[in-house]
Amino acid sequence: MNLALLDRQISECRACPRLVEWREQVAAEKRAAFRGQTYWGRPVPGFGPADAAMLIVGLAPAAHGANRTGRMFTGDRSGDVLYAAMHAVGLASQPTATHAGDGLELYGVRITAPVHCAPPANKPTPAERDTCRTWLEQELDLLAPTVRSIMVLGGFGWQALLPVLAGAGWEIPRPRPRFGHGASVTLRPAGPRRAPLELFGCYHVSQQNTFTGRLTPDMLERVLADAARAGGLSPAAR
Repeated sequence: MNLALLDRQISECRACPRLVEWREQVAAEKRAAFRGQTYWGRPVPGFGPADAAMLIVGLAPAAHGANRTGRMFTGDRSGDVLYAAMHAVGLASQPTATHAGDGLELYGVRITAPVHCAPPANKPTPAERDTCRTWLEQELDLLAPTVRSIMVLGGFGWQALLPVLAGAGWEIPRPRPRFGHGASVTLRPAGPRRAPLELFGCYHVSQQNTFTGRLTPDMLERVLADAARAGGLSPAAR
């Protein structure tokens, strides 16, 4: 197994009937602004190099963003904020992400999610989250030789990721680490082929957070830079 094969398998998954119906309905009906475009309308795999030192974990694809473009955090306002910040700290080749063939490259970073299909109202059910868990476990196993830090966007992603990390070979402290913007914890390996992992929390790049100022570009860039340094990358000075 390698990441390219895993990504292909993810994109063919039909395990959750509600999510399959919703993603395909959105892809057929479309938003008026994208009427002339062909939507991806399938599960969205991770994006970034197979030897990433840092992983960014979100929530799930947006209905008219990644569900349309086929690439995580691409084609919506959340992605506009995230990729601009990643470019500002030297983790992305350009500040915009509009479609899968736009030339964007990530430097030492991969982006994924605990749920790979766009959910209604942006709210996957616990059962859908748990069904999708195996994909993230496999992705972490493949990234284990190189990944040294993870930045989690939002409390849902944080809570979804902790049991996945435990199942993938890292010890989760007791009591469990609490999510917070700027929170960080070192996870020790619980088995072979694992190295210590630095986990960082960051408010989600949702419009609710960015429009209200709860998450500013400076706040986002600082956590990105901290996570990049923990992964052994060299971000632009902050």
